[in-house]
Amino acid sequence: MREPQHAPKRTPLNLAALRARLDGAVGPRYWRGLEELSQTDEFLGYLQREFPDAADAWDDPASRRQFLKLMAASLALAGVTGCAFQPPERIVPYIKAPEELVQGKPLFFATSATIAGDTIGLLVESQEGRPIKIEGNALHPASPACLLPGEQADPSAEDAPISAAVGSTDIFCQAELLTLYDPDRSQTVLRNGRPTTWEAFQETMLARFDALKADGRGDRVRLLTGSITSPTLIAQIRALQEALPGVRWHQYEPVNRDNARDGAIRAFGKDVQPVYHVERADRIVTLDADFLASGPGHLVHARGFADRRDPDNDRGMNRLYAVECNLTLTGAKADHRLPLPASRIKAFALALAREVGVDGVGEPAVALPEEALAWVGAVARDLKGHQGASLVIPGIGQPPVVHALAHAMNQALGSVGKTVSYIEPVAPEPEEGSHSESLRQLVDDLEADNVDLLVLLGVNPVYDAPSDLGFREAMIESQALRVHVGLYLDETGELCHWHVPEAHFLESWGDARAFDGTASLVQPLIAPLFGGRSAIEVVAALRGERNPDGRVLLENYWRGQLAEGDSPAAEDGFAKRWRKLVHDGVVPDSSSPTVEVALQDVGGLVAEEDFGPAAQGEGELELVLAPDPTIFDGRFANNAWLQECPKPITKLTWDNALMVPPSLVAEDSGGPLAGLQMGDVVGLTVGTVTLDVPIFVMPGHAEGAVTLHLGYGREKAGRVGNGTGFNAYLLRTSANPWVIPGAKLSRTDRTYELASTQLQRSIEGRDLIREATVDEYRANPDFAHDGHHVSARHGEETPSLYPSYDYSADRGEGWNGHPGYAWGMTVDLNRCIGCASCVVACQAENNIPVVGKREVKRGRVMHWMEVDRYFAIETPRGQEPGLSNPKVAFQPRFCMHCEKAPCEPVCPVEATVHDHEGLNNMVYNRCVGTRYCSNNCPYKVRHFNFLKYTEVRLKETALSSGVSPLVLLHNPDVTVRPRGVMEKCTYCVQRIYEGKIQSELEGRRVRDGEIVTACQSACPTRALVFGDLNDESAQVTRLKQSPRNYGMLAEELNTRPRTTYLARVTNPNPEIATA
Repeated sequence: MREPQHAPKRTPLNLAALRARLDGAVGPRYWRGLEELSQTDEFLGYLQREFPDAADAWDDPASRRQFLKLMAASLALAGVTGCAFQPPERIVPYIKAPEELVQGKPLFFATSATIAGDTIGLLVESQEGRPIKIEGNALHPASPACLLPGEQADPSAEDAPISAAVGSTDIFCQAELLTLYDPDRSQTVLRNGRPTTWEAFQETMLARFDALKADGRGDRVRLLTGSITSPTLIAQIRALQEALPGVRWHQYEPVNRDNARDGAIRAFGKDVQPVYHVERADRIVTLDADFLASGPGHLVHARGFADRRDPDNDRGMNRLYAVECNLTLTGAKADHRLPLPASRIKAFALALAREVGVDGVGEPAVALPEEALAWVGAVARDLKGHQGASLVIPGIGQPPVVHALAHAMNQALGSVGKTVSYIEPVAPEPEEGSHSESLRQLVDDLEADNVDLLVLLGVNPVYDAPSDLGFREAMIESQALRVHVGLYLDETGELCHWHVPEAHFLESWGDARAFDGTASLVQPLIAPLFGGRSAIEVVAALRGERNPDGRVLLENYWRGQLAEGDSPAAEDGFAKRWRKLVHDGVVPDSSSPTVEVALQDVGGLVAEEDFGPAAQGEGELELVLAPDPTIFDGRFANNAWLQECPKPITKLTWDNALMVPPSLVAEDSGGPLAGLQMGDVVGLTVGTVTLDVPIFVMPGHAEGAVTLHLGYGREKAGRVGNGTGFNAYLLRTSANPWVIPGAKLSRTDRTYELASTQLQRSIEGRDLIREATVDEYRANPDFAHDGHHVSARHGEETPSLYPSYDYSADRGEGWNGHPGYAWGMTVDLNRCIGCASCVVACQAENNIPVVGKREVKRGRVMHWMEVDRYFAIETPRGQEPGLSNPKVAFQPRFCMHCEKAPCEPVCPVEATVHDHEGLNNMVYNRCVGTRYCSNNCPYKVRHFNFLKYTEVRLKETALSSGVSPLVLLHNPDVTVRPRGVMEKCTYCVQRIYEGKIQSELEGRRVRDGEIVTACQSACPTRALVFGDLNDESAQVTRLKQSPRNYGMLAEELNTRPRTTYLARVTNPNPEIATA
């Protein structure tokens, strides 16, 4: 395959050359990729090119560059482009406007989203009957409020702004909006691949139900679902089992809690679910657990963790230790990280349990690496020094014994009831005990021809079932009638006799329970676009109910739970309470009560377990499988926002790749894979199965292991997801769902082009990340400014050729009769975990187009906001570079809204201009695409719309009506930019004006926290704070007075950026730092 023209030339990794370079103190302290660390001539040349190759000319016969030279010479054309003629359009008015609708003002509705049993409360913005933006619901326990203390208003107050009710979200919740309007969603009921009707399906199911009931053959009916936390759906399934005795309910979720369940049973003799109180923990140890980015309650965990990272916190900074195989977001934020192969983490857990004083645990028989042994003692002493304030968290991929040992350590440390509590499992577990065993028994029944009716609700086991179970073959060869209900006609749906389109959660009624058991409601914001039915309605239809209504079913269930009798007064009381529940989206006081636990014989458990790593032959490695950071288990494969969202660590888009440690492919390693480079394809063999997959050299990956993400290689995902990446499920087995021993790698002669953004828009040789330890910060609070002269901090105005503006609060009467505003933002690098929620939220809010893999490789990604990931190593002279365990830092980067903006004076048509409140604005109608502003922007945050990305996408996805449902996706408050226009972050200027208009109507000034940007509202850690710098009491103003506050390139270029950063502070353990 031909190398992409924009990338620096691929060169093999040479550790000896890196060592020599580091010995000479050459190279940046922080770096984004191995090419940058090596400082090769090819990379330096790439860095000097302001624009990617092949991006400087379109395919038109005439040269666009020459044309723009002529355009730039004639400023008169600016007026012409600002007065474009708008074609006439028909407007169809309401005959009678809905009572609650005020033209131009959005409505917000509370609902919930559940992914693999993890529920997050949402607040969805609706414009004229169509949802256009998803926010979190601050009233929901799984969605912490986006505002900082002091900004937060009472959400129930009548005059409270909507920002008071907005909570945090993750990338999956943000991207559900695109899934809703996805034109590839299933659009009609199918019978044997031919369109039919919902009524025909009901009649068929009713006849089959009656026949099975009359013959007493309910035991020949099977229902397969994922993890279900919906009380109403569970009640419907139980009602089906009562109406047709013998119906078996199977559950299978590819990302499940089987290990956690078995570990709890081994530790306590019963299945319980831990609820972590991270905000109470002074010391945290994770055992292959990415608790900041995934799993039930991860947004709350991230918030609790970030709240304790403030070095000025009265309670002191927490300290995080991470033991893991592959680099995760949690490992990246750890104060100390220990890379170990996944199979050796249980030996580490055993050694740590012994040191913290777990009864019955002896000396581990398995030798640990020297570094790990040093860790064990230091970490154990630190944990024991914080009794009752320590926390040990195991990961889903670790075996049950690790979970049991983690429970035992938390008990020994006095943490139970303080940093961790236990509740009954939120989702009912499979009757067979585990998800894999439940699916195995279903396969056995299909093969034995013991099934007459198989109903699959929202699952895709043909794609994601363990390969050794042979689910696809068993289902096809079975004589059972197969019914599939799903959003897409996927790999499973196309092999079923009946397929019923499933309603998206934004189109249906329902409910769900959160990580702590709190119940929340799901309500529709729009009628089903494609006639879909909810799972609640389908199950009701299966048991004979004609045309079931999801709202009625939901309301009747909760009436039974909450109504106090059936008198008229009781019914009236329930009706009022129901309206309140639907409004708030949360059932108050519905969290699960804590349960008491008693630790079993840990010594006996340890004696039964083999703590050695799996036997490996010569040249064999350990293969680790994990959910993909952006596609998850594959259910989001057709979501273009998530496909194009750079993965937080690798910055890959549109693909997965086999992550390998640098030492495995180093040119001077002498191994069979020596000299392989990023994108080279290897044969990955597990047993008799070989999968060809490209490699990604991953600094920080444990040696002796490789990692591949699940969720790719789909064949029936849709036009976006088909054919992207490589199917890791082909290698997965029920016995080894997460860690597979005995994997082999072999060379091929092929190269695969990966689209990674990690080197795009690099900034050369500047001090972008500033960092100190907490001790260094206390000794020198101004460390972020050491060696930097900051005029603003000394009351000086550095001479500049750029014009100066007065933004002070007393500069005279400003907009709406009040003193002027000065908008600004701070980004706390201590709080940012690199999750990219802000990236997807910005894309959803501002109608940012998707460009596709080919354009991403050419450097044309359109994201206004990017989260840069940097590595850093500190290598003692003469030693190998520490690529096996670098430090990691994240830095969100977007338009800085400079007071002295270099982009403004070079625009020949004044398309980029400054306003009186300090915003660097874009006037799209004026822009003629010279790109001079981008060339002059030192932050590389401007993006040029090279092609008609939006228009082409709408044409490609048009339905038979000639209209694509994607037209409903656009935010009407934000312009959809055409081809040939420069665009960038606007600080969500549409939200600013909405807030100012409301304050004008009320005759007051905008309150602090009343306006929140899209990125700020989505951020789970409150890393982003926006506000008026002229408001001395505003949170953003107080943060900018912090000694940690600094501007990117502010000292070097005197640009006076309105967006500034709070320097990073870590809390290392001196014992480990000097070990």
